[in-house]
Amino acid sequence: MCVAFPALSALAEDFEVFVVTDASGTFNELTQQSAWARMSANGAQLMTWFGLACELHRDWRNDIEGLGTLFSNHIPDYRNLFTSYNALTEGK
Repeated sequence: MCVAFPALSALAEDFEVFVVTDASGTFNELTQQSAWARMSANGAQLMTWFGLACELHRDWRNDIEGLGTLFSNHIPDYRNLFTSYNALTEGK
């Protein structure tokens, strides 16, 4: 994986490392699983782009429409949830 060596180098320099697993790729599953295991064993925190977005956002009161739109544009099931939310809150 393209992120493995930079992540391991940053960990060796005592940085806190978050790896967005679904934003990095490789040519086969064995390489992927091996890289994830190695990074995790060395202290990297593995997460998805969705988890990272939620963690960076932290509080839904800040910008529910902005983050909700981002999720709706990329996650079909979330689009249904956000459409329902918008319908419920339109007149309020």
